[in-house]
Amino acid sequence: MAEKSSKKNIFQKIGQVFKEVRQELKKSVWPSKEKLKATSAVVLAVILFFAVFLSFISIGGRWALDKANFYDEVEPTATEAPVTAVTEPAVVETVAAETEAASETEEVVESEAAEETTAESEG
Repeated sequence: MAEKSSKKNIFQKIGQVFKEVRQELKKSVWPSKEKLKATSAVVLAVILFFAVFLSFISIGGRWALDKANFYDEVEPTATEAPVTAVTEPAVVETVAAETEAASETEEVVESEAAEETTAESEG
């Protein structure tokens, strides 16, 4: 039974941890307001400097790749299969025909609905 009384429950263990944390924080040396403001200003200045620096690197890299025609389309070689473009005449004609057929179907449905509405209102 002596063993049971020496064991701490979970709440006592948590309380002990907080006491130890508080004691350690009291031992710490905290900076003054002036020192805190100065170091914060240095940190923000360094962050701003690197943000601008990396932006220039990114813009410069993009400019260099544009000058090297990196983003231009390349003609396929004999060993590569040609890439079919979406703007081929057959595809464009097929899409146009499908769109026209769909619009005609909608017109027929709308005119039939209008006729039914007119017949109901007259009758």
